[in-house]
Amino acid sequence: MSAVALAAAAREVARLGLVSGTAGNLSLRAGETLLVTPTGRELASLAAEDIVTLDREGRAVGEGRPTSEWRLHRAVLDTRPDLNAVVHTHSSCATAASALRRSIPAVHYTVVAAGGEDIPCAPYATPGSAALAEAAARAMAERDACLLAHHGVVAAGATLEAAVSLALMVEELARIWLRLLAATPDPPVLHAAEMASLKAAWATYRSGGMTEGLPSG
Repeated sequence: MSAVALAAAAREVARLGLVSGTAGNLSLRAGETLLVTPTGRELASLAAEDIVTLDREGRAVGEGRPTSEWRLHRAVLDTRPDLNAVVHTHSSCATAASALRRSIPAVHYTVVAAGGEDIPCAPYATPGSAALAEAAARAMAERDACLLAHHGVVAAGATLEAAVSLALMVEELARIWLRLLAATPDPPVLHAAEMASLKAAWATYRSGGMTEGLPSG
């Protein structure tokens, strides 16, 4: 069932336009193993039987070749035991923003969905490398999403649905930020008191309580 869910999430990421061709990959924690999308396959057409299972050492259990970014997925989930799913894409606006090698600041309230006042940008490292995995894990120690410099974006969640939703939200936040940068080199951001109030409201919203000032969607 987990493989079915992961394949469905991969197809949804493609449907949303967050990936093209064979770019992008997803993972899902499954006990001591890790389910990942395969290398060299278009996410839009993945089925459950295409999903690859990895053991703790990154060895495939059964057939299939895992995404080359499996180390990144493992590192993020090892660092964040509260999260269970990871989505990595090269979505257009987030990838463009990553080339600036800057965090996306709090130019819009949705930044809080990633757990703080910005979307950090991990330093550049070779795709598929242990160095990239370590950089992403550090950037996400206190955030549920980060940019990868000159590469793309990583979003994670307690569920696949949450991870996919956050990846989409970061893409839209990056689009807003890039438009602001086209208008002014120093866009205004939410200040500390506003962020503190926002974090409190978001925590209530996430816990299932009703809170004024945040949408229910």
